[in-house]
Formats: sequence, structure tokens, C-alpha cells
Amino acid sequence: MSEDSADRIVRFYREADEASRLGTGWFQLEHARTQEVILRYLPPAPGTIIDAGGGSGVYACWLAARGYQVHLIDPVPKHVERARAASCEQPDPPLASAEIGDARHLPHADHSADAVLFLGPLYHLVEREDRIACLREAYRVLRPGGLVWGVGISHFASLLDSLAHGFFDDPQFAPILDRDLEDGQHRNPTGNPLYFTDAFFHRPGELAREVQAAGFQILEVLPIEGPGWLARDFHRLWADPIQRERLLTAVRELEREPSVLGASSHIMAIGLKRS
Repeated sequence: MSEDSADRIVRFYREADEASRLGTGWFQLEHARTQEVILRYLPPAPGTIIDAGGGSGVYACWLAARGYQVHLIDPVPKHVERARAASCEQPDPPLASAEIGDARHLPHADHSADAVLFLGPLYHLVEREDRIACLREAYRVLRPGGLVWGVGISHFASLLDSLAHGFFDDPQFAPILDRDLEDGQHRNPTGNPLYFTDAFFHRPGELAREVQAAGFQILEVLPIEGPGWLARDFHRLWADPIQRERLLTAVRELEREPSVLGASSHIMAIGLKRS
């Protein structure tokens, strides 16, 4: 990844409020489904988890509270500071560590972890060789039988987002979308934070092949939100416990339908280290 791209990504998150994002709007569906799919495969505590690119610690602190020893790294100093603060607010048990770091160079010994979470690095590392390096690091630190969860943004996410939320015809956004659909390389020269920052948008098959290229056996490739993130009245549905569960059930029903994987904002690959 070029230094310019890395600088833009860090600057974007330095200015954004990533700590509260998962508690607002359709991101609440992303949060709930990510937790659900992690727990579906994660062995019972205790165990050691590395949350690489773990942001402000939302998932890391949640897992620490469930009895896991969780190490968080992130390249954004503000995120690490907030993760440490969140850890202090739940001192029993806190995070095992929260440090500034790079997912391509994990500060952990070989065969020292039971699980690795890549809930952000695989779309912010815009070059394939960097993503493979990241996944090979996960393979190195995992014990045999260990698991990796790798999240990508769908190749079609910006198209669907712009259609659902009314900026498809913005002339500033049109060239961004054109490139997204051409090669998956998302760049935002406008300065408008609505249009995100440097990223690579995966097709589901691309994400699976990258995880396999690092040596993992693919267990599943799943939609996180499915098409649920596109609901025009999402706030009303999510606020109603009955409708919320209906929405979650509908997304689960679509998990094994390959034709709708690309309609999810995020997709998740779960990989197993066999030996």
C-alpha cells in the first residue's frame, strides 16, 4: 500500500467518529451480524484472539468480556486510545493489550493465537500482495485448528448505496462509482466523508481466493448485512424487536444463496488453519 493511501486512510479515521458508528443506522445490523457469525465458529473461552485493525475496540472489548484474552492492534492512534479507555471501563476483564500496529506485521509469536479477526484491513489494504501478506501473518500466528475471520466490502456496495441513499446522480460521485465497478479500487478525491476513503471492494470469489492463497481452508463466505442495509425504513424496523428479528432471520435465510452475496455491504470469509 502506498504511503499516500495509508496517510489518507489514517486521516479519514482520525476525523471520523468510528467509535460510535456501529450504534447508528444500518450499521447496527452490521454489528449484530458480525457478532453472530463470529460466535457461530469461535470455540468457547478461554482462548487468545488477535483483533487486527480493531478500531476503537468495539469487538475486542465485547470478546474480552466473554472471557477471551484479546490483543488489539490498529494503525490509528485515536482508535488505540479509545480502545484502551473502553478497556478501562470494563476492568474485569480488560483487553490483554491495545497497541498501534500494522496487520501485515503482527507483533505476536508463531502459533500463539486461537483466532484472528480482520474486520477492516482486507478492504483498506488496496494491493492484493498486502492483503495476502496480512492473511499469511494470521496463518503464522494461529495454532493448528485456528480460525481467521476476514471481511471485505462488496464490489457493488457503492452502487447500491448511491441508489438507496440518493447520490447516484451526484456528478462528483459518478467517476468514483465508475472506477469501483471497473476494478474495485475505491478512491475519493472529493473530500466528502460520505464517499469513504481508499479501499478495495471485493467480489465474493476474490475474497475467498485470497484467504485460500494464504493457506486457509474456506469454511464459509457469508453476507453480513445481506440486502437488509438497503431498507428505506431501517430505523423503524430495527426499533421494533419483532421486525428486527424478522430482518435478521431473513438475512440468515439468504446466507447460502450465492446470487445475493454481492448485495451485502460487507462479506465475511471464515478460514481454518488445518495444520
